[in-house]
Amino acid sequence: MTAGTDSPALTSAGHLRARAVGIPFAGTPGPHNAITDVAGVEVGMQTLIHGEGPLRVGSGPVRTGVTAILPRGRAGVGDACAAGVYAFNGNGEMTGTAWIQETGSLNLPILLTNSHAIGACHRGVIDWLVRDRPDLARAWLMPVVAETYDGYLNDINGDHVTPATAVAALDVAAGGAVAEGSVGGGTGMNCYGYKGGTGTASRMITFGGLEYTVGVLVQANFGARHELTIAGVPLGQALRDEDPLGDPTRWAPPAGAGSIIAVVATDAPLLPGQCAALTRRVPLGLARTGTTGSHFSGDLFLAFSTANPGALASHYPDPDREKMATLHFVPWGYTDRFYEATVQAVEEAVINAMVGNTEMTGRDGNRIPALPHNRVAELLSTRGVL
Repeated sequence: MTAGTDSPALTSAGHLRARAVGIPFAGTPGPHNAITDVAGVEVGMQTLIHGEGPLRVGSGPVRTGVTAILPRGRAGVGDACAAGVYAFNGNGEMTGTAWIQETGSLNLPILLTNSHAIGACHRGVIDWLVRDRPDLARAWLMPVVAETYDGYLNDINGDHVTPATAVAALDVAAGGAVAEGSVGGGTGMNCYGYKGGTGTASRMITFGGLEYTVGVLVQANFGARHELTIAGVPLGQALRDEDPLGDPTRWAPPAGAGSIIAVVATDAPLLPGQCAALTRRVPLGLARTGTTGSHFSGDLFLAFSTANPGALASHYPDPDREKMATLHFVPWGYTDRFYEATVQAVEEAVINAMVGNTEMTGRDGNRIPALPHNRVAELLSTRGVL
């Protein structure tokens, strides 16, 4: 199989991405095939990997991290984006969503981490704003922090993610290529019984003679091995008993458990309700990869639009600022192409998280194998996909 030419073939660690191993996807990706193809979006990560052997709480082994997403980049923090959220399955946490549902807006960064590090990251965002944006920190702050569970590999109760880790992830946020696989908040995650984690993809769309982008970033930690579907081909049953996840004599999470967070970004002018409609299409992209939505999976999604800068600013009552605001938006009758782009990008982002990855061993020798590229290629070839 040869690398494709329509998006970057390799992750930042030099691993092949899904298109590069020949897996076909519908739609046209942006130049980086990443959430950062939406102009202004910046992503930063901190990856924590150290220690081997038996679990000693507070010492390790450590397999975790933080991913930070700045919707308008560092310079645009505080300038609210239209936003919407959706909980497909509620066995998880994403802070700040009550206010997004109330106002339809998001003006702070989004952080992704492990299930027991939400508090540290929440505090870290506040520390970062106190340092760099004291004007915003004078009022109450409602950071958005979401999680998936990495306790199969990681010393999740050891407080290894600190507020300083979150600050560091925010400090290195940048545009351009986005690292994938076992990086950032996705470091210790598994997906369909293979090494999962961070994945991203994008799609280009034309509306009204102008080109727009939909970008997705996922923290993929969900799905049972037997469910796995790639490029429309159900592979899971054939792979079910090959190199199984974990040792059946020791504790392992229930098959399908773990959670997924998806963040959808676009530069198209959308209303808050239309952003929420994008999040409701995320499960359709996930379904293309095979999941049926486990009870033990927290599946939480957020979408935002970087269009209409300044229009959703929130001020205390001030006679000098008392005027109407204006939002331009795509008419509802034309939103299908944005739904399609979201579904396509979600599917590819999940597969990228698995393909661009390697085997990992963590606490107590617990091991998650890498997706076997050659075996996947063999199975897809027998179905005429490759």
